[in-house]
Amino acid sequence: MSIRLQISILVYVMVQAVVFGAGVVLVLATPLSAFAMHLMPWVVGVSAIASAPVSWWIAPRMRSRFQRQTASQLPAE
Repeated sequence: MSIRLQISILVYVMVQAVVFGAGVVLVLATPLSAFAMHLMPWVVGVSAIASAPVSWWIAPRMRSRFQRQTASQLPAE
């Protein structure tokens, strides 16, 4: 399993929580609240699907930050 996949799996849960929270606020704080019982399963499904590409996009950026920090700590030649 690649490092990028491992990082994206860890980030996926956090990203999904944020996307789900935004979807819940969007449904419940707008006139869509009248249809909340029908829209909430869609919010759950869309947040689960939309979080995968977002976490895949975030993973290499997290790794590059670590690589920059370790490279700056190497002794000068």
